[in-house]
Amino acid sequence: MESMAISDLVREARRRSGLTQTELARRAGVPKSTVGRIESGARSPSTRMVERLVHAAGLRVSASLAEPDPATDAMFERSLRRSPKERLEDAARVARFVLRARREIARGSDD
Repeated sequence: MESMAISDLVREARRRSGLTQTELARRAGVPKSTVGRIESGARSPSTRMVERLVHAAGLRVSASLAEPDPATDAMFERSLRRSPKERLEDAARVARFVLRARREIARGSDD
């Protein structure tokens, strides 16, 4: 696992559980500085430590192996052949679509 991904994983588990670094550290039985260093990416924890912290947040870690998806690879290849301007335009189009959908959903929930 990449160090940055690990820091994000631990931080997200803590935030989802509504815990502070101090509370997570207490539950996991580790110093607060350990949680802080892991979340900042200054420390690369063992898999066992990650599991311990995530479990202390009331969640669990799971991983699976899967075959590569040729369709996804092809989509990335097509995207990389586009110019940065074209990719930015696509992202803006998707963002507008999501915003419209969220507004529609919010209007529907008001009824």
